[in-house]
Order: sequence, then structure tokens, then C-alpha cells
Amino acid sequence: MPRFTIPRDIYHGKNALEALKTFQGKRAVVCVGGNSMKKFGFLDKAVAYLREAGMEVRIIEGIEPDPSVETVMKGAETMSSFQPDWIVAIGGGSPIDAAKAMWIKYEYPETTFEDMCKIFGLPKLRTKARFCAVSSTSGTATEVTAFSVITDYAKGIKYPIADFEITPDVAIVDPELARTMPPKLVAHTGMDAMTHAVEAYVSTAHCAYTDPLALAAIKTVSTDLTDSYNGNMEKRDNMHDAQCLAGMAFSNALLGIVHSMAHKTGAAFADLGAHIIHGAANAMYLPKVIAFNAGNPEARKRYGEIADSLALGGSSDTEKVKLLIEMLRKLNAALNIPQCIKNYGPDSLPAENGFIPEEIFRARLHDIAVNALADACTGSNPRQPTVEEMEKLLLCCYFDTEVDF
Repeated sequence: MPRFTIPRDIYHGKNALEALKTFQGKRAVVCVGGNSMKKFGFLDKAVAYLREAGMEVRIIEGIEPDPSVETVMKGAETMSSFQPDWIVAIGGGSPIDAAKAMWIKYEYPETTFEDMCKIFGLPKLRTKARFCAVSSTSGTATEVTAFSVITDYAKGIKYPIADFEITPDVAIVDPELARTMPPKLVAHTGMDAMTHAVEAYVSTAHCAYTDPLALAAIKTVSTDLTDSYNGNMEKRDNMHDAQCLAGMAFSNALLGIVHSMAHKTGAAFADLGAHIIHGAANAMYLPKVIAFNAGNPEARKRYGEIADSLALGGSSDTEKVKLLIEMLRKLNAALNIPQCIKNYGPDSLPAENGFIPEEIFRARLHDIAVNALADACTGSNPRQPTVEEMEKLLLCCYFDTEVDF
């Protein structure tokens, strides 16, 4: 039967981080990524608040972007030795996603990574610890979702873990943390949020509970992301709320093949010296996937409803889809995000010739297409592609050519 699951408590607004003072327990582990949370004082605040609540605190730090299976297993070992009854993850999507996977391994030490990747197949958590997620970026919304993405670098594949058990118990959405994001991160996480909301709205699992959240998020991202990127902090605050709304929508409505493609291309070219950053991948692929999915009448109608909610105009659903795609491409341009893989250059900026040569892309195309079809996000896409169609779609995303199939 349909289910709608979000954290029991969502603390939001300025100084929401202080909610950590109210937690009850003996020991807490704080999981954090790079230096930004420490540099801007938020890590020290979080630790101080937990200690004020009477807890002993241990820090697991240095969780990398696109966290690896190895990082997850190492962090779980630390948890096993410390035995926390609270796991607090603070930062962007990476430390929160990693901490979710560590939580599974901590509670069930015999669990393998392969076990974790069985969609909605996890055992009951919270036998040892509860989980709090504190978001510092305005995009992944992993603080409210039933998802985590972990990278197997040996295979060059990102694997989504999906189960309502890993929905955090508490989410803290404090806009002060998001004000520290550099512009590029604002752009990429913002387009991640847009993709979450759009895919949730047209997903085959959408419902009356998810639709309003998705539309509200789309509207805010479309009006406020560019200003946030250009330094408007009031709009930055709005974006932090919008991405959370998008997260509540997609965690329950699920996603589609934009994310399937992003998961399977992100690390597929790591040997060439760079990743396709997740938010940038979503931004490049979303217009192409909309054009493909619009071949499904129901999806075309729902894309038209999105266009109507944004007052884009158009007298037919076909026209509205074109206007929606045009709006998204203009947004990419305003955020300095490439329109296609071929032009995805150093530091994720547009370049005449990106870091992925055509011959290498074509050589890996079939395997990427097969892996994308097998991704957990594909099942709820409104139009199911064949392997051949997925290959053609990926080529459109590489060359920025029209989707006409």
C-alpha cells in the first residue's frame, strides 16, 4: 500500500542547530566531511550542544565527496567500538549518506554492502542508535530521505541504498549552514533539488501527498536559485527550505532515469581525472529526459502542469514541455553549467572540449546504459527505455542533440 514517511521531527530556521541540546543519550558520534563545517564553527557548535545534553562525543571526519564503500566500513568499525546511541551527520549529502550506511553496518555487523543495496530490504534499525541529519547544502535533501548513495570505485559505479529504515529520526535544516556554500556548489545542489522535484512529480509513484511538495519546490528553485547563486542570502535561505520540500517529495514518490544516468556516469570516467558531479549531471540530463518521457501521454500532461504552475505559457502540453525544457536550459546557462557531457570541462565548467573524449564515451556507452537501466531509480520512471533507447538518450546527453524517439 502507499506510504508517506519523513523524519519524526524537522527543526528548521535560524539557530535550528540548537535542537541538539535537547537530545537524550549517553554517547554520540558526529560524522562530518571536509573542512567547511570545522572552518565555519558549526562542527564545534554541534559537539558543544551534544555535550551540553550530557553526551560523550566522538567525531568521524574526513568523509570524502562521493563516499566509498571503504569509508563506510571504516566508520562502522569506529561506531562498533564506541557504541553511540545517537549518530549525528553534519554537512552535505556525502557525510550524511555515508553515515546512513555506517548506521546499517553498526546495527547489523554481518551485513555486507551487497545486502545494503537490496532495495527496501533492510532489517529494522534503531536497535542501537537513532539518527540525526544536519544539512549544510541545499540540494540532496538526504536529511529527510530514505536514500543514500555510496560509490564502489573498483567498479566505477554509484549504488543507491533505498529503504524507509534509513529515513533520519531528526532533520535539522538551519539556513546558516547553507550560507557558507561557494557558488558552484549552490548551482549544482540547486539543480539537484530541481531534478528531485520534477522527477517526483512525474514518477509513477507520485501521490496527493507528494505533488504539492514537488510543485512548491519547483517554483522556489525556478525563482530563487539564480539569485542565491549570485549571493542573495535571503534567496539562499529559501533554497534551503525548497530542497527539503523536494526531498520529502522524492523520498516517497521516488525518482526516474535522470538519476539513474547520473549515478552510472558520475564515476564511470574517474580514470580520466574527474567525476561528473552529480548535480551538474542532473542539470545536463534533465531536459533530455523530459523530452524522452514526454512520449508518454501522462508524463507529458504532468510536465504541462509544472509549466502551468510556473506560468510559462503554451497552448498545448507539447508546447508547455518545450517551454519547460527551454526554461531549464536557460537556468543551466545562468548557473554556468554545461549543457552536455561533451562540453563538461575542468572544474565542471563549460568547455569547447570536455575531459571525456567521444571515442571513450562510445566505448563505455553500452555498459553505462545497461547499468542505468538496472539502477533503483529506473523503475518509477514514467517511460521505460530499452537498452537501445538508453544508449541513444545518453548520446543526446553527450552531444546536446535533439531527442526525437
